[in-house]
Amino acid sequence: MYTALEKPFAMRTTALLVLCAAAGLRAQDYSLGPDSQPREGVPKGVVTRFVLPPGKHYPGTPHNCAIYVPAQYDAAKPAPFMVFLDGSGPLGNAQRVPTVFDNLIAKGDLPPLIGIFVDPGVLPALNDAAQSRFERVFEYDSLSDRFSRFLLEELIPEVGKKYNLSKNPDDHAISGVSTGAVGAFAVAWNRPDQFHRVLSFIGTFVAMKGADGLPALIRKTEPKPIRIFLQEGKNDHVVPSEPYGTFYAGSWPINNQVMLEAFQSAGYDVKLEMGEEGHNMKHGAAIMPEALRWLWRGYPSPIVAKEPADFGKPGWDPRGKAYSIVSSDKGWQQVGANYGAVVSPAGDKDGNVYFADPGASRIYKGDAAGKVTLFKESTRGARVLRAGPDGRMYAAQSGRIVSYGGAGDEKVFAENVDAWDLAITAKGEMYYSDSGRMKVGLIDAKGQVRTVYNGGEIAQPHGLALSPDQAMLVVSDARGRFSWSFQIAADGGLMNGEPFYRLEMPESGWMSGVTGVTLDSIGQVYFATPLGVQMCEANGRTATILNPPEPGAITALAFVGDWLYVAEDGKLFRRAVKVKGVPSWAPAKLPRPPL
Repeated sequence: MYTALEKPFAMRTTALLVLCAAAGLRAQDYSLGPDSQPREGVPKGVVTRFVLPPGKHYPGTPHNCAIYVPAQYDAAKPAPFMVFLDGSGPLGNAQRVPTVFDNLIAKGDLPPLIGIFVDPGVLPALNDAAQSRFERVFEYDSLSDRFSRFLLEELIPEVGKKYNLSKNPDDHAISGVSTGAVGAFAVAWNRPDQFHRVLSFIGTFVAMKGADGLPALIRKTEPKPIRIFLQEGKNDHVVPSEPYGTFYAGSWPINNQVMLEAFQSAGYDVKLEMGEEGHNMKHGAAIMPEALRWLWRGYPSPIVAKEPADFGKPGWDPRGKAYSIVSSDKGWQQVGANYGAVVSPAGDKDGNVYFADPGASRIYKGDAAGKVTLFKESTRGARVLRAGPDGRMYAAQSGRIVSYGGAGDEKVFAENVDAWDLAITAKGEMYYSDSGRMKVGLIDAKGQVRTVYNGGEIAQPHGLALSPDQAMLVVSDARGRFSWSFQIAADGGLMNGEPFYRLEMPESGWMSGVTGVTLDSIGQVYFATPLGVQMCEANGRTATILNPPEPGAITALAFVGDWLYVAEDGKLFRRAVKVKGVPSWAPAKLPRPPL
């Protein structure tokens, strides 16, 4: 029993011991090791500082930068490079990245790489009484591609004027701390064609400007060829009384763990080192040499996306996975040449694919082997193609719809119709979207035209596709994130419409850009979007995002035979798939959807 005087003292002592124990964890020794110390006889690189003047991506905003060039640099050979955000930190005495580079390059643990260090920009105030605009959060926290374009179009080309930089993405790495870690990952995520290696220290993957959504995107999106090293501290914004974090946007240690699990689920080459520190670089600086060794291990072997090691084993749930649709070793193939535009790929009964170039008023035909020939000239700017059950290819021109026979003979099907997509039933009826008038119309087999949707809830009706049993019509909204499902009435009218499919939106811009849609034989719906091919299960959930062939927006898509064809930036690509499309002339019964 405590006396009245002893009890408060004992309680204070117990509390003090708890706090001391926590402080002891935070005070764990993370001293810099031998690879972070200058060594006699090791060739030393040179660091040169410069100011990058304002450019188009951050107008009016200069950036303080520096370049590390190793002593072993050979101008005759393209040099790998690594970008460090918040560049003054890695250059400083606490992290000593140039010294680490010197030592690891001399040992052969790193290739002779160039370091590019960049601080976040500050927009100078116009006068002494005004505040400057500090760009760090805008540059690093955003998930858009603005910062990657700044690096690829402004900073890296400036460095490339003086040094011979490699263009191989396996030779490019990027590192960031805190919010800079989000920025570093966003660069590789948006441009995996340019960056394959990411180093993340105490990353803020929480709900500040959308980074908390990354784990879900990583799980849904077809894996990209990225290797990532994560470091975090157990006491990052954590105190004994609040073990789940003190920060308003979420727990930084927990969200780094969630990121790790998302990467592992998708099959990435990933590692997380969890230390005892808070939001600082003591632990990160101490393990910097080992982190760099891990990130660059096996160089110059390429980093490639692979199916998860346990994919297909008992207990693995393949539902909704990218590799249930495609294979990692069967990527996109370009079909034909580069055209002014490629719109509306469509397949015929023989497995040929047709696509239009409206600006050139041409329609092309590709066979199953990928050989492309000109099918029809002088098409009056035909912009939509769909194969009908009668074996003819239907095309939407300005103000009318026509059809073509196998020899290219043209017949007018309907007049006074402005169509942006078509869906043709086995009965020969045709639905069309009129984006300008925000409506969906129906042309019956006799050519009679009527409006079946003009409710106004769909901001811009665009893509159309029938369900395999032709009982439902899917209508994409090129402005909104929801695409719609309608039941088809006995008279062909649309009823019971719902915003059924929720799609992922691009980070920049306010419109979804969803312009094309198709379905497979089990009712999964595929949308052409700026993020790639988004697949929704029949129940309406977005389950998978297939990466586009090149950075950019997919604008149209179609299943033809064993291939998925997509249109992107004046090019046609195809990829072998494990699913099957259902042509309009062969309706199929649907299985019960997963719930």
